[in-house]
Amino acid sequence: MELISGLAGALVLALVLSSILRTLVVPRGLYSALVFRLWWLLRRALRLAAPRSGYEAVDRAQTWLAPLMLIGMLACWLAGALLGFGLLLYALSPLSWATAFREAGSSLFTLGFASGARLKLSVVDFMAAATGPVLIALQIAYLPTLYAAYNRRELEVTLLQARAGEPAWGPEILARQWLVETETALPQLYRAWERLAADMGESHSTYPILLTFRSPRPHRSWLVGLIAVMDAAALQLALDPRLAPAEARLVLRAGFTALRDIARALRMPFDADPSPRAPVRLSYAEFDAAVAMLETAGFRSRRTAPEAWPHFRGWRVNYEAIAYELCRRCDAVPALWTGPRDYPGGPIPPSRPADRQPDGGGPQRPPTEG
Repeated sequence: MELISGLAGALVLALVLSSILRTLVVPRGLYSALVFRLWWLLRRALRLAAPRSGYEAVDRAQTWLAPLMLIGMLACWLAGALLGFGLLLYALSPLSWATAFREAGSSLFTLGFASGARLKLSVVDFMAAATGPVLIALQIAYLPTLYAAYNRRELEVTLLQARAGEPAWGPEILARQWLVETETALPQLYRAWERLAADMGESHSTYPILLTFRSPRPHRSWLVGLIAVMDAAALQLALDPRLAPAEARLVLRAGFTALRDIARALRMPFDADPSPRAPVRLSYAEFDAAVAMLETAGFRSRRTAPEAWPHFRGWRVNYEAIAYELCRRCDAVPALWTGPRDYPGGPIPPSRPADRQPDGGGPQRPPTEG
């Protein structure tokens, strides 16, 4: 019995150490079973708070997912360490189960009120005493890294709101630029999101818990924003490849590379080299309606919608499947062209401010003092 307890305790401690290193220390997107099982469990538990409700209720409930995961990870690691050291102490001494776990807890949380007063147990006690503070310190050091990446992400998502509306949509980005004659700013937008996509691909695959951090506003989402920028770039390249900036190709490449890095970290299957002729879930009717909307906004394309559709589909096939699955798992705002969700309700179109101009169409003079 003592041998089995000792082997079980060593195995539990090895699993806890592996999970901590994979989640907090190793700078690579390694799969952590604890993180993803906890995500699965808490996401479904929070969904019970909004049964058969629309997006607004789901968003309010899922806001608590990230903090609960942080607390849950720490609690699981401490509980695992307590179990592992308790089993080791029981295997190495004549202590009872209750006394062994009491001594393990006393050492793990550095309370020091329980001791077996045996020299051969001192090594285990010292290891337990070091594990608790080190684990809590690693978790505390983990938070600034998470929130730094979160703040970088949300800054660009907030800036995108004026260009793409809420929730963001690719055709809306192009329409707004042509409506207010700021289309020359598109290369800068693509450059900013190319860098952000690379940042998110690195940070969100290394620390997958960032996927559970939601934007401050319910209709904003980093994932929906990235899809919108990529759709805008793909639309511009498909409709007018001669005038489309080179940055459009770069942001598309950076975007689907980032999504694939995140998919690998989550062990999501995907086609690494899809055929440009492969079908997409977005329908041609939706694409044709978006092209018509762009034409009313002043966008003049060199290709008609039927001519541009194969080119747009050839770009979108590189990221659509991963994007749709991530949007479903993250319960992202159901924007246009982002796929179905696990809760009822259709897609939410972006809100566009009314075009309000002074009477007469000319510049309005300020009132004079009289």
